[in-house]
Parts: sequence; structure tokens; C-alpha cells
Amino acid sequence: MRIDHHAYQRATGVAAAGLFAQLAIALALLIFGKSTEDTTAVIASAWAFSGLVVWLGLILIFHQHRLERLESLEMEGGARLDEGGRLFAADDARVARKRLGQMHSYMMPALSVLYALFLVGFAVGIDWWMGKEGDANADYGTFGVSTALGWQLAVAFGIALLSFIFSRFLAGMAVQPAWANLRGGAGVMVGNALVMLALGVGSVFEILRDDNAQHTILRAIVWGIVVFMVVVAAETLLNFILNLYRPRRAGEAPRPAFDSRILSLFAAPDSIVRSINEAVNYQFGFDITSSWGYQLLLRNVVRLAAIGVIVIFGLTALVIVEPQEQGMRLRFGAPVGQVYQAEPMLKMPWPVDTAVVLDVNRVRELPLGAVKDMRGLPPVIVWGEEVAEIDRNTNLFLVGAGSRDRSVSGASSDASAQATDQFAIVEADIILQYRVRDQQLDKYLGFSNDIRSRRNALDMRERALKAIAMREVTRAMSARSLEEVLSPPTDKPLVDVLARAIQDAFDKSDCGVEVVGLSIPRLRPPGKEGGKFEELSIARQNGRRQLEDAQSTVNTNMSLIVGDVARADEVFKGIVELAELEQRAKADPAARAQADALRARLEQVVLDSRAQAASVISNARSMRWNTLMDAQATAQDVLGQAPAWKVDPELYRARRTMEALGQSLAGVRVKYVLMPDAKSVRLDIEMQETTTGLNIADYMEKKPQQ
Repeated sequence: MRIDHHAYQRATGVAAAGLFAQLAIALALLIFGKSTEDTTAVIASAWAFSGLVVWLGLILIFHQHRLERLESLEMEGGARLDEGGRLFAADDARVARKRLGQMHSYMMPALSVLYALFLVGFAVGIDWWMGKEGDANADYGTFGVSTALGWQLAVAFGIALLSFIFSRFLAGMAVQPAWANLRGGAGVMVGNALVMLALGVGSVFEILRDDNAQHTILRAIVWGIVVFMVVVAAETLLNFILNLYRPRRAGEAPRPAFDSRILSLFAAPDSIVRSINEAVNYQFGFDITSSWGYQLLLRNVVRLAAIGVIVIFGLTALVIVEPQEQGMRLRFGAPVGQVYQAEPMLKMPWPVDTAVVLDVNRVRELPLGAVKDMRGLPPVIVWGEEVAEIDRNTNLFLVGAGSRDRSVSGASSDASAQATDQFAIVEADIILQYRVRDQQLDKYLGFSNDIRSRRNALDMRERALKAIAMREVTRAMSARSLEEVLSPPTDKPLVDVLARAIQDAFDKSDCGVEVVGLSIPRLRPPGKEGGKFEELSIARQNGRRQLEDAQSTVNTNMSLIVGDVARADEVFKGIVELAELEQRAKADPAARAQADALRARLEQVVLDSRAQAASVISNARSMRWNTLMDAQATAQDVLGQAPAWKVDPELYRARRTMEALGQSLAGVRVKYVLMPDAKSVRLDIEMQETTTGLNIADYMEKKPQQ
């Protein structure tokens, strides 16, 4: 082939046609995606718009090649003179060649970097949007699917076919050295074909999908397009760096960085076979590709590959379900058939049928609230202590404030005061343990899908279970007072109440889930308020202790006085009743008899107890009888002396006087006798001293006097 300006002019025309074709593909995908609300088509147009940079660079470089060839022909036709009539130097006269060299050195690398930046920018934007898609707090839109899937299928496969044909045409032209740079355009076109082929396959699966599916295949295709764009951008940047250090050959056109080696293989697949043959011959050291065995292998490679594919797909038709597992068949994402357990499961080969096998005996944990990293924290966290690592995300629940004076709270005009009189807040970390019920895997799978959005650790099924459990926990906590939540009664533990309420809600939702247990590793008042609760608890404990001490004192005293506490209560009630009867007895004589009978009964009850009160009553009765007997003895003595008084009163008086004096003066050592008339009284006095039984002075040795 002759390399002249006509060859480069043709290449320029082909590049211009590629530019218009690329622009048409990009606009067609964008308009079709916007009109039918198909997100995948709109995202696919990002790849097509990025390829416009490559076609623009090819047009400029081939046009400059054409100008360089025309300049060469002009220089070969005759010498050029300047305005002074002097000859131009050969290098100074070739302006187009210098400009061509500058375009290869600066413009093409710059366009390659710009192409890579476009790809990376679109990939990052798509990744950001997919992360924000479906956010209820922001208006970023949702993932949409075309309302005309048939037209989308036709457009996708049509563009893929035309792009592949055009890429093959460009790859054929690129075999010529003058058109070698068309490999970059061929790579862009084969990239269009691959993207459209993926879009067409996704459309087929979307047509065959179940109505409850969440566009899983199309979402995967979108992520595939993002990865594809990043890979091509990475290869372009790598080529750009390698071109900086690659040595230049004289007369060789530099290969631009956007000329992808990977996409060139798809544009010219026959080169892959040639490369493999050359590699095999090089490894064996001779032309083994011309032998009969290798040729036989090549003739039967399709059959062997088909047999291998059939065997591989056949192996996907059998799934073994273990005894602790349950399995189901999914046809295009929808559950079909029965639940299998401890038996082999036959299904259609992949990708028609897929299998879901779950370990139903495994207990799964689901945190109800913000997930916290408890590593590195102290083993015991008291109520009033602040822990910055866990106070960032607090799980607060609304509970009743407890028994308070409603009249006072109702009279308050402050709305916040009224709210705090009726409600309180507690901080609780609640973890739900659950598992799949036996033979209810179909209900578990049909309850919700397992799609997991970015930046979310839970899938849709777990989020739905968490929402139901949180609803029941919030409802149960708000129906109880603060004291019932922080110190629940022993007969109705809080964890059992919450677990029962969550299980009832799961049963109503028919989700095939069994609640195994519920744990609350942390339950306390929020923030620093826990210290006040500790002070209140200590005060209540002190008050309770004082009441218990007082009650113990009462019980001890009652036991000493009456015998036991029950008899003391009976006596106390009887005394109160006796006081009422005595009040009525003043006006009602019949009440007097009732009071006397009640008093006698109470005295008998006290006496039967044989306690301190009974002893006091018995001693009082004994003292009364002693006093009475002494009074009777005195009275009888007086009555016995009455006859003597009657016989001679004077003699009786004198005799009694002498007896009184004898009794009174018996213990007096100095005695004085006062008599009115000494003549009529005769005294017989004997001065004697009472001796003791033991007189120490009588036994002491007396020393003789000198």
C-alpha cells in the first residue's frame, strides 16, 4: 500500500464517520434511557460519550498526517526560497512535520489522559449515585427499568452488532502501518459492542424475571460497566506512563495511550489464535501447530468445549442439603418447589435455577439500634460514667415517667414540664437472637429479598425484621414506667416480655423466623443522669432499711409483749374496738356488757400468750390478792382485840403503848424516857449490849503493860 496523503485522507474520513457514529450511539442511549426511564441505558451512554475524545484525536492526527504528506510532496517537487531569495533549510521548511511531532508528543498523550479522566469521573459519579439511590432523606432518584423492554432489546443488540462490524472493519484497516492508529477507534467500538451486549442480556433477564425481583441483573450490569470503565482508564494511564520511557524508532508512528491492548484483542479475535500458535511453537521449539495431533485438537476443540460446558452445567443441577440445612430452588430469582432438608435437591442447570441453602440451626444476631464497637471498653460501665466511644451513637427509648402527681403536672402551663411528667428516656442496647423455623425457608425467602445497599451492613430482609422488632420494643417500652423498665418484677422479666411481643409480630408477618432469645447488655438512663438514679436508689434503700429496722423492732417488742405479731394485731384491733364500746357505753347500757366481755376475752388472749404482758397481768393479780389478804388479816386482828378494849380501855391503851415503845426502842442505843408523873411509874432497866457472834477484839493478844 502506498502511503500518501490520499491514504491519510481516507483515514480521516473513517475517523470522522466513527466520531458521528459514536455521537449517534451516545445520544441514542441517552434519549432512549430518559424517555423510557431506564437507568442502565443512561449509564451506558457515559461510556459512549467518553469515546468521543478518542475519535476527535484520531481525526486531528490523521488530518495532520495528510498535511505532512502534502508538505513532503511539495518539498520533493522543488526547492523553496524565502523573501530574500535564499533557500530554506530542509528541517526549517517542514512545518507540518514539526507540528505532527508535537501532536504525537503532547496532544495525543493529553487526550489520552483526558479520556481516562472522563472514564474515571463517570465511574465515580455512577458509584456515588448508586450509593445514594433510594435514600428517603434526599431526592437522588431511584433505579428505573425501561417501560419498553422489547425496543430496548432490539436497540441494544442492534448497536452491539453494528459496533462489532465497524470495529472489525477498523481492525482490518489498522493492519496497514499508515492506519495503525485506528486500533484505538476499533477498541472504542468493540467497547460499545460489549456494553450493548451486556445491556441486551440484562434486558432478556428482565423480561423473564419475576415481578417481585429487584432488578438484580441490571444492577449487576451497571456495576460491571463501572468496573469496565475503571479498567480501561487504568490501562490508558499505564500506557501513558510506559510511553514516557519506551524508546522511539525512526519512521515508526507512536501508538497513543488510549489504544487499548485488551479491547484490540476483542476487535481482532483471530490474532488471539495466531498469538497462541506462536507461543506454543516457541515453547516446544518447533512448528507443533502443523502436526496432525494439534490439527485434530483444533478441529474438535468446539466439541470438547461443548462437552465440558454441558458437564459443568450438569453439575450445577444437583445440590446436597445437609441435615442442619434447608434448601430451595430459585428460578430466575423466584422461589419454586418445596423445602429440602437432609436430602439431595435436583434443579435445572444454572443460570435458569439457582439454589439457596441456609444453616437453619445457626442462631443469628440482629442489633436493634445503632451497632457499637464495644472493644477496648471497660468490662463494667456504671450509670453515671461517660464513655465517649459508645455515647456517639445512643439507642434511646421512650418510657412512662412512673407514678407522679397528675394534678401538679396538669396545672403546669409548660409543655416540656408536662411531657417530662408523663414520659422519660432510657438508653438500651438490645440484641435479638433468631433463626429460621423448620420447614419454613420458603416463608423466610418470600418475606423479603436479601439485597444489601452500599454503606449498610444489613440486607433488606434483616432491615425489615429489625423494623418489626423495633416497633414492638418501642411499643412495649412506652407502655411501662421507668421503674418497671430499669427494675422489672421477677415474675415478668423485661427480656421475656419483649421476646414474646416480637415473636407474636413475626408470626403475624408470616416471615418464618423463630425468636431464640433477647439480650440487653446495657440498660441505663441517658448520659450523666444515671448518677442521680443511683443516689435515689441509695436513698430508697436507706429508707427501706429504716422501715425494715423499725418493723423488726415492732415485731420484736410485740413478740416480747404479746407473743407473736399476729396476736398483737388481734389485740390492737380489740383495744380499738373496746375504746369505741366504752364510748358508747356511756349512753347505751347494752354496750357495757359487750365491753366487759371483750375486755375479758382480750385479757384471756394476752394470758394465753404467756408473754411479758401476761406476766405483768399475773403479777398484778398476785399483788392484789396479797394486799387483800393482808388487809383481811389486819381487819381480823383488829376485830379480835375489840373485846379487850371493851373490858378496860385504859389498860388496853397502856399495854399497846408499851408494845409500841418496845418495838420502836429495840434498835435505839440512846434512849430517853419522858414521863409526866415519876411517882406513878416504876421502871426496871437493864443496861445490856448486844454482842455479835464474832468479836475480833476478844481474840486479839493483849501485850502486858510494863
